[in-house]
Amino acid sequence: MHYLDLIVLLATLSFIVIFGYYNTRKNTSVNDYLKGGNEARWWTVGLSVMATQASAITFLSTPGQAFHSGMGFVQFYIGLPIAMIIICMVFVPIYHRLKVYTAYEYLESRFDLKTRTLTALLFLIQRGLAAGITIFAPAIVLSAVLGWNLVSLNIIIGILVIVYTVSGGTKAVSITQKQQMAVIFIGMITAFFLITSYLPENITFSNAIEIADASGKMEILDFSFDFDNRYTFWSGIIGGTFLALSYFGTDQSQVQRYLSASSLKQSQMGLIFNGFLKVPMQFFILLLGVMLFVFYQFNNSPLNFNPAAKNAVENTSYEKEYNQLQNQLEKNRQKKSTAALNFAQTPASQFDKKKAYKNELQQLNQREVELREKGNEVVNQANKTIETNDKDYVFIHFILNNLPRGLIGLLLAVILSAAMSSTASELNALASTTVIDLYKRNVSEEKNDAHFLKASKLFTLMWGVLAILFACTANLFDNLIQVVNIIGSIFYGNVLGIFLLAFFIKFVKSNATFIAACITQAIVVTVWWLDIMPYLWLNLLGCALVMALAITFQLTSPKKD
Repeated sequence: MHYLDLIVLLATLSFIVIFGYYNTRKNTSVNDYLKGGNEARWWTVGLSVMATQASAITFLSTPGQAFHSGMGFVQFYIGLPIAMIIICMVFVPIYHRLKVYTAYEYLESRFDLKTRTLTALLFLIQRGLAAGITIFAPAIVLSAVLGWNLVSLNIIIGILVIVYTVSGGTKAVSITQKQQMAVIFIGMITAFFLITSYLPENITFSNAIEIADASGKMEILDFSFDFDNRYTFWSGIIGGTFLALSYFGTDQSQVQRYLSASSLKQSQMGLIFNGFLKVPMQFFILLLGVMLFVFYQFNNSPLNFNPAAKNAVENTSYEKEYNQLQNQLEKNRQKKSTAALNFAQTPASQFDKKKAYKNELQQLNQREVELREKGNEVVNQANKTIETNDKDYVFIHFILNNLPRGLIGLLLAVILSAAMSSTASELNALASTTVIDLYKRNVSEEKNDAHFLKASKLFTLMWGVLAILFACTANLFDNLIQVVNIIGSIFYGNVLGIFLLAFFIKFVKSNATFIAACITQAIVVTVWWLDIMPYLWLNLLGCALVMALAITFQLTSPKKD
C-alpha cells in the first residue's frame, strides 16, 4: 500500500479515536456512562442505530453478495420499516416509562429474576460471538489482500475500539459513530461513481443496468413460495420483520442507542429515520456490487478473488491447470465484453437481434461460473483448508487494484470505521447487560454509583479482550454477513417471543415462560444444526414456539404460580 493511503487511513482512524476519547472521558455517573446522560438528539440516535447494524461485514460482503447473486438480498430488509413502526409504538414507550438501563430489566418486573437472567444470558452469548466476528471480518480480508498479520490486525482493531469505548461509554460510541457514518457515506458514494466512470465510454449507467438485468442481477423481488430459497419477498416481510423486531426491540446493542435519547419523541424519530433510510442504503450498496459485476464484464478478473486461492496452487502440480483455467476465463471475458456491448447498443426495436445477444451473454456468464467452480476444485485439491468462497473479497480487490492513491486509504478507513462502530456498540451493550442485569442485580452488598461506574468500565474492557480472543480463533465462513444474521436468528426469535408474552399475554406467568424459553432454544438450535429451514425463518419459529409453549404450559399448570 502506498504511503499516501497509509497516511489517509491512519489520520482518519486516529482522529475518530482521539476525538471520541477527549470529548467523553469525564463521565461521573453510571447514567452518563451507560445512557450518555440522555442528551442524544434524533439524528444522533438514527445514525448510531444505523452504524451499529452496518458493520464492516456490510461493506465487505454485501457488494460481493450482489456480484454473485444480484439484488435479491435487499428482500432481507423489507420488513425493517414495519418493525421500526411497531417498536416505536410498543417497545420504546415502555422502556422510557420504566427508565430502564437495559431491555431485560423490564422482564423481572413482569416475570421474575430467572427469566430476566436467562434472556440477558442469551443476549450475551449471541452478541459476544457477533462482537468477535465484527472484528474478525475486516481483519481476515485485509490480512489476505495486504499481507498483514491476521492476529495483529485483530488486536489493533480491538484496542482502537477499547480505548474510547472504555473511557467514554455510550456518549463516546454515539459521537464517534456520527463521524464514522460520514466517512462511510463519502467512501461508498465515491467508490460507486468511480466504478461507473471506469465503464467503457459508450456504456451509460442505463446500459449498465440493462446488462446487469440481462445477466439476472436485477431480479429484486421473488414472490415464489420456494421454502428452500433463502431470500424471497415472503421470507423478508415475515422472517425479516421478526428478526428486525428482535434485533432493534430486544437486543441491548440497539436498545442502548435509543435509550440515550433526550426524550421519547427523539428515540422514536431516530428509529423511524433509521427504518426508512436503511433500506435505500442497502439497496445502494447492493447496486454497487451489481456495478462491480458490470465492470468486470469489460475488465479482467482473477479466477478467485481471494489471493490465498492462487497462492495455494503456486509451485504445485496444480499450478499449470489453474493458470489454464485463468486464461480460459480471460478469453471468455473478452467474448462477454463484445456480447455486452452488442446487447447494450442494439435498439429495442431490433427484438430478435437483441435477444440473440442476450442469450449469448447469459451463456458466457454461465461459462464463467463453470470456470470459477473448476478453479475452486483445483484449489481444494491443492489445499483443502483454503476458503474458495470469495464473496467477501470482490469489493476489496476492486479497491486495491483500481482506485487512485489516497482513495484506497479512504475506503480502507470505511471498512475499519464500520468495524469499530459496530464493535463499540456491542462492547458497550455487553458491559451494560453484564453490570445491570447480572452483577448489580445479584451483588449482596450495597454499592455506590462510583463502584458501578468502575465496574462498567472493567466489564467493557473484559468483553473487548474476549472479542479479540474470539476473533483470533475464528474461521472464515460461507459469507460473513450471513454468519452474523444466522447467529442472531438462532437466538432472536426466542427472546422476541419472551418480550411479546410480557407485553401482550398477561395471564402467562414466569415459570411457564422460563421452561418454554429453555425448550424453544434447544429446538431452534437443533433445527438450525439439521438445516431444516432457511435461517430467516428461525426467527418466526423461535417466537411462535416459545409463545405457544408458554401459553400451553400456563393453561395446563396448577392455578398457583
